[in-house]
Amino acid sequence: MSHTQTLPDMAQIQTLLPHRYPFLLVDKVVSIDYEKRTIVATKNVSINEPFFQGHFPGQPIMPGVLIIEAMAQAGGVLTQLTLGRDAQSKLFYMVKVDKARFTKQVVPGDVLEMHVEIKRVIRNMAVYDCVAKVDGEVVACAEVLCAGTRE
Repeated sequence: MSHTQTLPDMAQIQTLLPHRYPFLLVDKVVSIDYEKRTIVATKNVSINEPFFQGHFPGQPIMPGVLIIEAMAQAGGVLTQLTLGRDAQSKLFYMVKVDKARFTKQVVPGDVLEMHVEIKRVIRNMAVYDCVAKVDGEVVACAEVLCAGTRE
């Protein structure tokens, strides 16, 4: 994808990530900065999410691990676009999470905004600095390491 092309739509996101319902957690790419290797992507958090049935009945809260997963998926889109990775030939696995913090609950109706930067790339691995926000307020952050492998 050249730097002058439009942002990827949902169909393009699905070519960049192997995830599908109910585990595709990136709905939209809001911005990409190729030079700084950053992305902002969103997930519309709906009461219809299957995890809300059990987390928690009567008080639905998005699980923190899924917030981290959403940030990692945004990082996957960023990696595919900035480094020219081929999603058809590689799967990326989360292998490490450091410095995870959760500062506010994410609930139905929220738009989860993932801000992700590629901190460094080492062979088939990428380290991401991730921040999740709702209405401009930080709700979570983490450093995530993902590794790619040929299938």
